[in-house]
Amino acid sequence: MHRIEANTLIPGTGTPIENGCVITEGGAITYAGPSQDAPPSPEATVTRVPVVMPGMWDAHAHFTGLPTPDLDTLVRISPELRAIRSVRDARAALMAGFTSIREAGGDGIHLARAVEEGSIIGPSIYAAGSILSMTGGHGDLHSYPLAWLTGEDNGMLELCDGVPECLKATRKQLRRNAKVIKVCASGGVLSEIDHPIHQQFSLEELKAIVEEAARADRVVMAHCHGKPGIKAALDAGAATIEHGTHLDEETAAQMKDQGAILVPTRFIVERLLAGGRQAGAAEYAMRKLEAMADRHLQAMTLAHEAGVTIALGTDMATSGPTSAVPWGANGGEVIYLAQAGMSPLEVIAAATFNGPKTLGPQAPKSGLLAERYDADIIAVASNPLDDVTVLAHPTNITHVWKAGTLVKNP
Repeated sequence: MHRIEANTLIPGTGTPIENGCVITEGGAITYAGPSQDAPPSPEATVTRVPVVMPGMWDAHAHFTGLPTPDLDTLVRISPELRAIRSVRDARAALMAGFTSIREAGGDGIHLARAVEEGSIIGPSIYAAGSILSMTGGHGDLHSYPLAWLTGEDNGMLELCDGVPECLKATRKQLRRNAKVIKVCASGGVLSEIDHPIHQQFSLEELKAIVEEAARADRVVMAHCHGKPGIKAALDAGAATIEHGTHLDEETAAQMKDQGAILVPTRFIVERLLAGGRQAGAAEYAMRKLEAMADRHLQAMTLAHEAGVTIALGTDMATSGPTSAVPWGANGGEVIYLAQAGMSPLEVIAAATFNGPKTLGPQAPKSGLLAERYDADIIAVASNPLDDVTVLAHPTNITHVWKAGTLVKNP
């Protein structure tokens, strides 16, 4: 049993509590509320902190083990080496206060099991397995022979065309126990030939993927930059729109009506703008990124003003603390959510309470300090309600409890 006494308790959603207390036992929260109302707990270990809040969620990230943001290196690095590097990255995320990751394609499908069994230290990982892409789409490596990408076990990338192949590709991820299905419904930035505006997959293909996922109580996360892809993904029933660069009033209204969630991932945009070329990003990727960067921030602001639910995601994609988009810096996304007009409480909700919503029926009881919720909890050195950017720096995350176990302690 553990008792956390805090000057300020931030539940994740709702009104913060001054002089709050959280009591945990057996990996779950048994009490969260005012200290004066807490039940006696004479056997509990007591920790006193300035601020306590739920562990944060990164709802869009990739365990790739890649040292650079050049996706072409994916097939030149062994899966074993990538996985070993990703073990370090998972620990860095946890130490930064991110107790849960919704992984949007990568090696997280394997890391998740290692975390669950206690073989490695890391956040809970809810992984998509392989990214589903049409041939020539964002999940294709255009400079390599197609035969290299169309085997039975393609790791991070899965090409599929037509409804039968889309169904099989979805079932392959379910066979791997994917908790969410990731599709590329538009072109992308880091891929070479496809254009971010263009829709990828037909509406029929997207509907088949969404319906097949739903039969297994999974939802679909849709990578979308251009409006055609956003609209098609929403019409097909995708639960979340990732990036959403060309979101407009019409599609924002549709998202709100359908309860779809935006995961904007501004962090990777800012990091690559600041140093992508020096870090090894391809020139074609940088040109596409520079062309869309301003529109992307506008879309974030528009979505917030339209009342679209937003969840924090970074698109974390490279390995090692000095790489371009490094694990452990996940909290940097709070800066850009605030720039889009979100209040500190709204940013914190995006980083905590809204994270599990991106998993639909697979959502755990997480992201909220409340009775019977997972005891994934962090303490912060100063109050993020005064300056939410304190969450951007891992040194300000003084304590981390994962399932009630203290894994970071100053």
